[in-house]
Amino acid sequence: MLASDMLDSVLKTADDALRTLFAPAQSARNPSLPADVPLTAAEKRHAAGLMRVNHAGEIAAQGLYRGQAALARSGSSTRDFMQHAAAEETDHLAWCETRLTELGSGPSRLNPIWYLGSFAIGATAAAFGDALSLGFVSETERQVEGHLASHLDRLPAGDQRSRAIVECMKSDEAAHAQAARTLGASELPAAVAGLMRIAARVMTGTAYWL
Repeated sequence: MLASDMLDSVLKTADDALRTLFAPAQSARNPSLPADVPLTAAEKRHAAGLMRVNHAGEIAAQGLYRGQAALARSGSSTRDFMQHAAAEETDHLAWCETRLTELGSGPSRLNPIWYLGSFAIGATAAAFGDALSLGFVSETERQVEGHLASHLDRLPAGDQRSRAIVECMKSDEAAHAQAARTLGASELPAAVAGLMRIAARVMTGTAYWL
């Protein structure tokens, strides 16, 4: 790779990170949402905590996909997939940000940590080849889909607006996992999948409050 191409890649990576972390997310798609309804103060706090967790998860997904795309072979179907998935995850970011504002709350203050940690994981996975990199996507999205399903049970009964957003996100995550398997994702060792679950619990437990 030429020095100029490498510099362009580094600058693009830095720009993506700064936009993800500090610029309002813009969505290309807008899900059909029911009208907002009054919630109690406790319900709003709980719904905001869950949506903050979902937003933090999307920040982490951006880091993971960007890290994987950065080290994937140029022009490969894997790189194209990572970039497309990251774009769809940006829609999720925008939806969660909007809902957090509606609930009178904001995103996790630890988002830079979630992004940088996930970027490092994604880049490391990509360095071992496309099959393993796609395996991380498949396992990550499988776990996220389950996590979102649990939020559908935990959201306040009257908060149909947040519920509709989570449903749309869950559908997209399932599609990403299936696409990764179709592209040749390898099965991750059980120990690695277990570590991913532990890391996810740390992030979700922290982001609910911070």
